[in-house]
Amino acid sequence: MIKSELIRVIGSKLAISKNDIELVVNSAIAEINNALQNNEKVELRGLGSFSITNKAERMGRNPKTGEDITISARSVVSFKASTTLKEAINS
Repeated sequence: MIKSELIRVIGSKLAISKNDIELVVNSAIAEINNALQNNEKVELRGLGSFSITNKAERMGRNPKTGEDITISARSVVSFKASTTLKEAINS
């Protein structure tokens, strides 16, 4: 499902204009992004939690040439599904 489909599905269930739903969805995404940029954990009950994990610099190998390369340190977003979501998927 992509964002436009999500907006359409929500619109079919609620008596709210598509523009208002799009504003809410975009605002929610922006606030999640802002929280993660501030290194805050975002927990959405029933869905899961997003957090930032720091990866250290490490050595890797270019698969095409076999040459050793240095992979720089970076931050990545991690998602952990909630128990509710896991149970819903596996039932």
